Amino acid sequence: MSNIFQWNLHGDGKTLAPGEVVEPDERLSWPRTAEIGAQHVIAMFGATFLVPILTHFDPSTTLFFTAMSTALFLLINRNVLPSYLGSSFGFIAPITAVASANKGIAVASFGIMVTGVLLALVGVAVHFAGAKWIDIIMPPVVNGAIVAIIGFNLAPSVWNNFKVAPDTAIVTLVAVLLVAVLFKGLLGRLNILLGVIVGYIYACFRGQVDFSAIGEADWIGLPQFHLPQVDFSILPMFIPVVLVLIAENVGHVKSVAQMTGRDYDGQMGTALFADGLGTAIAGFGGGSGTTTYGENIGVMAATKVYSTAAYWCAAAFALILSLCPKFGAVINTIPAGVLGGVTTLLYGMIGMIGVRIWVENKVDFDKPLNVMTAAIVMIIGIADFTCAVSGIQFNGIAIGTIVVLVAYHGLKAIGKATGTIDKNDPDIK
Repeated sequence: MSNIFQWNLHGDGKTLAPGEVVEPDERLSWPRTAEIGAQHVIAMFGATFLVPILTHFDPSTTLFFTAMSTALFLLINRNVLPSYLGSSFGFIAPITAVASANKGIAVASFGIMVTGVLLALVGVAVHFAGAKWIDIIMPPVVNGAIVAIIGFNLAPSVWNNFKVAPDTAIVTLVAVLLVAVLFKGLLGRLNILLGVIVGYIYACFRGQVDFSAIGEADWIGLPQFHLPQVDFSILPMFIPVVLVLIAENVGHVKSVAQMTGRDYDGQMGTALFADGLGTAIAGFGGGSGTTTYGENIGVMAATKVYSTAAYWCAAAFALILSLCPKFGAVINTIPAGVLGGVTTLLYGMIGMIGVRIWVENKVDFDKPLNVMTAAIVMIIGIADFTCAVSGIQFNGIAIGTIVVLVAYHGLKAIGKATGTIDKNDPDIK
């Protein structure tokens, strides 16, 4: 085990020639490696902190568990797969639904924990049986639809925040958009973080920020941990998130493989297991669920440094920040108007990731099976259909997930049996 913490020094450890890359098992000098780690923390910062702010979880606790989950991920994958595990946006909708049902954060934590356990079990199955069965159960048309409604289902909550302070929301949104197109490289990728800062400063001038909690918070202290409260009735709202986390992790592994030129198919199962275990532990202790982060893939693409040592440094920085309650108190002062502005883009982007899955996999919507199943689930998710069965509440995401899986596979079976769908059609898996 000790040899996994040994990295070969790349060159002189100080310089990178054009076109050179630092492999996962290499590192630069420790000061430069720490600098790259700090960039990873900054890159994930805006998105990671938005989740606890929007769901009323403690930001310091969430940051603490992202550090722990990242360390677990690196250990379980034996330091060969670079990744930072930040807060998953897939959990926002079910947590919001739990809050709407007047159930506490502890109940939501139970849902997060169970989701993590299920994802870990999927990881074990993938490790021993291979990932092909995931493609069979969740072909691109199904996968894209489920991911899309996770984002679009949140549209009403965006408006609730936006209308509290429309001027602040507009300033924040415009800042996020302009930073993305005005700046290149890492600065442009930090548009969410920088846009929130601009919106926050504007909100301060407008007297919309309450600073009282900052003065009362300590400089050093442990995050606010809490245990989950068992409530099986909320699980239908959380279980669909497992499918989203699978899609995110599989996409991450494939992206890193493409960038590094390495074959990471053998890590697919351990990646899912590690994220599941990290999410389960976070749910048990009061943190938000975690997932691999595209923002950090962006940092690797920009720096050409794929060293897992940089991710250990990032986890260490995140852990240190989580032990500063005053820092968490500052994050909690971000007002509703700022959140309304940034989530107008962010939630829409989550939905568009699902659309991108359709585009990248060339889903043929001339096929009635594809267009019908996608159309139904989008309406169910956006309108947030709800129903209760034996006291168990199902929201639009849960109902949409069930419907798209049953409709796609059921109609496909009927179509192939009657001959209306060609049994050898490559677009209908």
